[in-house]
Amino acid sequence: MSPTMVAKQAEQLRQDGNTYFKKDRLGAAIDAYTEAIALCPNVPVYWTNRALCHRKRNEWARVEEDCRRAIQLDHHSVKAHYMLGLALLQKKEYAKGVKELEKALDLGRGANPQGYMVEEIWQELAKAKYLVWEHESTKRSWELRNLKEACEAALIDKHNRDASAKEGFLDETHRSTLDQLKALNLVFKKAAEDDTPTEVPDYLCCNITLDIFRDPVITPSGVTYERAVILDHLQKVGKFDPVTRETLHPSQLVPNLAIKEAVRAYLEVHGWAYEMD
Repeated sequence: MSPTMVAKQAEQLRQDGNTYFKKDRLGAAIDAYTEAIALCPNVPVYWTNRALCHRKRNEWARVEEDCRRAIQLDHHSVKAHYMLGLALLQKKEYAKGVKELEKALDLGRGANPQGYMVEEIWQELAKAKYLVWEHESTKRSWELRNLKEACEAALIDKHNRDASAKEGFLDETHRSTLDQLKALNLVFKKAAEDDTPTEVPDYLCCNITLDIFRDPVITPSGVTYERAVILDHLQKVGKFDPVTRETLHPSQLVPNLAIKEAVRAYLEVHGWAYEMD
């Protein structure tokens, strides 16, 4: 069989697999994609399509295997990096999983910033980073509580020893200890501030959605928006800035790198802000 005929047969098998997948016949879809891979093993989409079937079956080891192969063939495969990230998160390899999701998000934004996958990837990335923060925050809270209790116990023990040695100055010793305990409470309250949810600063939030920025862009008039949101506005509502009402075209939007870095730095410290409504 000629290479052209082989490729044509493999493509037909892919289409068959897609039909089976839409009908939720995952076993048949996997068989079709596997036959396509046998004929043309260097086509990355065959691997990612089969990985998607494994994902629906929660067969994460096979998802990882197929995605790694797809990435070998195409380093820019959004779906491969995305599903590999999900598979790694299932193994609780959070740092590696987050890295793959971030790679998928960057690739997705470059290929299609309004695409459904960009939003889906962000949602999964935010959940993963929130879980990492939650785990680390719980650990920090436990360590701070133990340390605070130890410091309080040491101050009280010192108070008792001082009270025995200074019988005529009990009021002064008591006041001093109370002041030290108050100061200690303030120190530990300050230490816990970063892990205490509050309001995200307005300048880090989109004027339309009021959510924290993910991919901020700035207009010629100096207003910053979430890229996908302002592009959707320009497409469906009209070619104008929703705040200033000035004429605005997609080509005039420029990445706001300063705000993007500010968001990254804020989230690095305040991981609770990743929690999605």
